[in-house]
Amino acid sequence: MPLSEYHVPFWRQKIARPVMMGGFRLLFHILAKVVITGQENVPLGKPYVLAINHVSTFEAPFVGAFWPELAEALGAAEVWQRPGQGILANLYGGIPVHRGEVDRALFEAALSVLHSGYPLMMAPEGGRSHTPGMRQAKAGIAIILDEAKVPIVPVGVVGTTDDFFIKAIQGKRPTVEMHIGVPFLLPPIAGTGIERREARQRNADLVMRHIAGLVPEAYRGVYAANPIFPAPSEA
Repeated sequence: MPLSEYHVPFWRQKIARPVMMGGFRLLFHILAKVVITGQENVPLGKPYVLAINHVSTFEAPFVGAFWPELAEALGAAEVWQRPGQGILANLYGGIPVHRGEVDRALFEAALSVLHSGYPLMMAPEGGRSHTPGMRQAKAGIAIILDEAKVPIVPVGVVGTTDDFFIKAIQGKRPTVEMHIGVPFLLPPIAGTGIERREARQRNADLVMRHIAGLVPEAYRGVYAANPIFPAPSEA
């Protein structure tokens, strides 16, 4: 069945999102020292998946605020119900993820975003780690990318720990960093059954290994032994 066009309401695309992202940019500049590298790697105006490590609630607004174009986002469904966060999630929009469920509608929505030419932000770990060290990725990102056939842009985020806001309001102005890697394509997934599942997991792990190469050792977690570092000309 052909994918439907993904449509973002005019008020959200032209008013709510730009105002929100401008507000977050200002807030992060006031509260923290912001470091961003690799913006030249973003394939502007084309569909791609930007994959981030996920320590706390701060990565999505930080990356979204400083990303050079507006991106759609996958987020845990419960965020839409939380006080405060829910208001922001409903204003920005996005695709709720019901964790622990096989959700075909989610995959179709994600593919529709990419098919319609939008970038899509997601966290392959499937939830917050609460500590800098990355957890193993879920296979969902590999399934989406195998069907969408679009590039993946790895993004390493540093400094957005659970205590970021406490440090910030104490006037410590912690450093928050976003390092954008070079886009790449995942190898195609072949086979059936367990062979196919293992190939999906390898591809999901490959995404995380690229992210691990963009962050300090303390952030690499289960990927500390085999990060993929940017080439010298890409660093």
